[in-house]
Amino acid sequence: MRAMFSQPAFRRLFAGLTTSMFGDSVMLLVLSMWVKSLTGSNAQAGLTFFWMVVPALVAPLFGLYVDRLPPRRVLAWGSLASAIAVLPLVLVRDAGDVWIVWMVAFLYGISMIVLPAALNGLLKEIVTDDQLVSANSSLQTVKEGFRLVGPIIGAGLFALLGGWAVALLDAATFLAAAIIIGSMSLPDRTPERSEGNWLTEMGGGIRHLWSDRILRHTLVGLGLLLLVLGFTEASIYAIIDVFNKPVEFVSVIVTVQGVGALLGGLTATWWVRRLGEVGTFAVGALAMAASLAVIAGTESLPVLLFDIPLLGYSIPLIIISFMTLIQRRTPLRLMGRVSTASEVVMGSPQAISLALGAILVSIISYHVIFLLMAVVITAAVGYLALTLRGQLLRPVPAWTEEEEAHSGVL
Repeated sequence: MRAMFSQPAFRRLFAGLTTSMFGDSVMLLVLSMWVKSLTGSNAQAGLTFFWMVVPALVAPLFGLYVDRLPPRRVLAWGSLASAIAVLPLVLVRDAGDVWIVWMVAFLYGISMIVLPAALNGLLKEIVTDDQLVSANSSLQTVKEGFRLVGPIIGAGLFALLGGWAVALLDAATFLAAAIIIGSMSLPDRTPERSEGNWLTEMGGGIRHLWSDRILRHTLVGLGLLLLVLGFTEASIYAIIDVFNKPVEFVSVIVTVQGVGALLGGLTATWWVRRLGEVGTFAVGALAMAASLAVIAGTESLPVLLFDIPLLGYSIPLIIISFMTLIQRRTPLRLMGRVSTASEVVMGSPQAISLALGAILVSIISYHVIFLLMAVVITAAVGYLALTLRGQLLRPVPAWTEEEEAHSGVL
């Protein structure tokens, strides 16, 4: 960890990203909270996240251009574009302006595809293969740590001044990130151009994911998990209705979840070094299933608040292990396309989950919804245990030049 932070390029990247992460932690919950307060509808609040994942359906198109440009520039200019994209929120006044919130959510979704794809490529350039999991863990730990304060700050600003104040704060953090990352002293790598037409080139990421056995099966397991996890976005408002809490109470739940998430980020490297990426993913998924099962079986607020940190703990284990797996099993020239291709596989079930969750919360109890999530996520771990039983509890080897030569992926 010390060697990684001794590099000026990583320190500046870390500073820029943590700045924008703070803005994200303040804003993202406010978007659905805003819709809920304007319309009074749990379903419409849940649909806010649906619009955020819709861009994932065309993610490979973004990945093609990420691979054609230096990742540092993509991060800097993408952060500037994100700052501009949230500014229309200052125009929202009443329920008739909900479409503006959804439009910004859609643009936010594009940002959440392009910026991480560029980050994966840049990390692979500036840190060693052995340092990737530590780099991912440090960034994810800060991101999850902001859950302790970001949602409360966002909810407080929203209640005190209105959503426009949150939008301006988020735009300022994106602008600061653009300036910091743009000032990095790092020579821009000349991206490799593949032969073939643009459609063939764009499909290189999907072909790589499908041809790599470990990535393929882990991505299927993640897809199964995401197929139901989106139910929580609308159901969380149904839960606070049961406890007769105001909409701003969601920020308290997210903050409590952040306590567990912070611990998960701090221990993820330990799990990966001992069980490998796939094993850590399985541990995180099982912890998530257990937490959701508890929520399904309770109507006690103290029990809920005691259980939520376990849910928070599981998320960094899943995210960090999967991100590290993508980075270690992908050649640098394909990183943008592979990162965005994985977004399609993840975004499609997530979009279905968010839309279906918005419907289910209106017709069945949240107890049934959370129990269904727990069962499906446990089944996803069972799928990994069957398909990757030889790789489940050991470190995954890095992608090699020999595999590159025989892959046939453009």
